[in-house]
Amino acid sequence: MASSFLSAAVRRVSVALWIGLALTPSRSGAQTQIPVTELAPQLLLLAAPEGNILVSVGPDGAFVVGVHGVSATVNVSALIATRTQSPRRYVIISPQDSAHAQGDAGWGRLGAFVAIHENALRRLGNQGGGVDRPRIAFSQVLAIDLNGESIHVVHQPPGYSDADALTHFHNAGVVYLGEAYPGDGYPLIDVKQGGTLDGLVKTLDPWAGSSLRIVPARGPIVSGADVKTFRDMIVAVRERVRSLVEAGRSVDQVIAARPTEAYDARWGRGRVSAEAFVREVYSAVARP
Repeated sequence: MASSFLSAAVRRVSVALWIGLALTPSRSGAQTQIPVTELAPQLLLLAAPEGNILVSVGPDGAFVVGVHGVSATVNVSALIATRTQSPRRYVIISPQDSAHAQGDAGWGRLGAFVAIHENALRRLGNQGGGVDRPRIAFSQVLAIDLNGESIHVVHQPPGYSDADALTHFHNAGVVYLGEAYPGDGYPLIDVKQGGTLDGLVKTLDPWAGSSLRIVPARGPIVSGADVKTFRDMIVAVRERVRSLVEAGRSVDQVIAARPTEAYDARWGRGRVSAEAFVREVYSAVARP
């Protein structure tokens, strides 16, 4: 649970807005509203169906980062247009698994500058359906000054994938961690995309206990204390699994020992089950 200082800060500078323009079709075909939270006068958090999207919007245009989906792009673009007269749009695409990746999510055809980490770009093909591959890739750091905000997009050690990048909004005191902090349960380590457990922990380390506000891939913003609790859980499970592996236990025996039992009530109800997480950890510590 977020600390009291974070809750107070959210009450002071965040106001939940239900924007009629920000509508996206649900699986049933009906339209559902996207919750929008104002983290600072020119920084919005959008809880889109695919995941959180952060938007810095103001007189210089808009900077957009997060888990993008085609179904939300037109509506997010319309929302941005109500907040700025500038046509400039800068979009960063966060990595997704290949089954759900949607190229540039339709931003390119709207005239946006769209970038993605070069490792993720290599895995994208031309997908059709009104979307395309981003045209710009970055390697380590993108620095953007927009709307009085200093923004850095920084490549991280391979965690969820080898294309992980955090985004730091310096003036607002906000960091977007994406899938490094999924927000809805245990983390996913996508080894097919070069992800590693140790890299995930390294990404979390500097933000564990931080005074900044942290935005996960999904769900509400959290505090540095929450990140520390999450990071400590991963380390504790890793050490428990390691001791079982060193004792000669098979993966099925490790799963049967329930090394995540103390944490399942809090993190075992997300996209990654407790068993799947234990398999991830077992694979990481048992690998020669």
